[in-house]
Amino acid sequence: MTNISAKTKWIQNGVTVAGGHGQGNGRSQLNNPFNMCIDGNQTIYVTDTDNHRVVEWKKGATTGRIVAGGNGQGNQNDQLHGPGCVLVDEKTDSLIISDCKNRRIMRWSRQNRTSGQVIISHVTSYGIAMDSEGNLYVSDWDKSEVRRWKIGDESAGEVVAGGNRKGNRLDQLNKPCGVFVDKKQSVYVVDNGNHRVMKWVRNAREGIVVAGGQGLGSSLLQLSHPYGVVVDQLGSVYVADQYNHRIMRWCVDSREGNVIVGGNRQGKGIDQLCHPLSLSFDKENSLYVTDLSNNRIQKFNVDVK
Repeated sequence: MTNISAKTKWIQNGVTVAGGHGQGNGRSQLNNPFNMCIDGNQTIYVTDTDNHRVVEWKKGATTGRIVAGGNGQGNQNDQLHGPGCVLVDEKTDSLIISDCKNRRIMRWSRQNRTSGQVIISHVTSYGIAMDSEGNLYVSDWDKSEVRRWKIGDESAGEVVAGGNRKGNRLDQLNKPCGVFVDKKQSVYVVDNGNHRVMKWVRNAREGIVVAGGQGLGSSLLQLSHPYGVVVDQLGSVYVADQYNHRIMRWCVDSREGNVIVGGNRQGKGIDQLCHPLSLSFDKENSLYVTDLSNNRIQKFNVDVK
């Protein structure tokens, strides 16, 4: 994300770039998409959660292609069970997938898509991220923590956020999900059960509230079961505010956020969202949103006026 300022705005009418043809398992359909990511070619990878697969949508495509799973619900290496999130590891030309219901993290080659490899076990994660050194950050929904893993290291990873049981103190988390890591290895984690986003500077013992934290609600001070997070080069925090059906931006040191798309009640109109779960930006700073209950991915272009 470059050339974004606090004044950057996005066109309010979204364009469907994946799914949008009703709930189903056809090549043009999705079934409760939880998460997606975008590579440098603007190819979208979607966790098609209730179809137990990851689907690739090329730029401009009207149908997707299964690139992981798609062999029914199961725990074999060629199967997934409720995948929660996905990221692209460019260095190894692979996908890292959180296979939530199987409580594992898997690596799937983008060249050989027939099966994956388990790289972390015994974790229910709805948020994964990777830093520039290739370390993997995994939020643990059950243990209320985020751990940093060095790929190939057989140890249990290092706690970098939370890890002090479930709670609402600054050193605690409650149902952590989306994770983002910046260049300084500060960890931003969506604290879903506390309706806030926390920033944990590297080696910190507690976090800082950077969005929400004023209880459950729909005001500009509040969030309602937030899910996904992205941070731009200025440190502004973008949050998928799930039950308020909107995407919000919180500038650095701001007490309240502002709505950048959605927020027009839940619905399936081009200016509406229904339970947005994750968000991402492409190299042109277009905003992509997983619109869960509408079974589609929406793209919102930058408003150049």
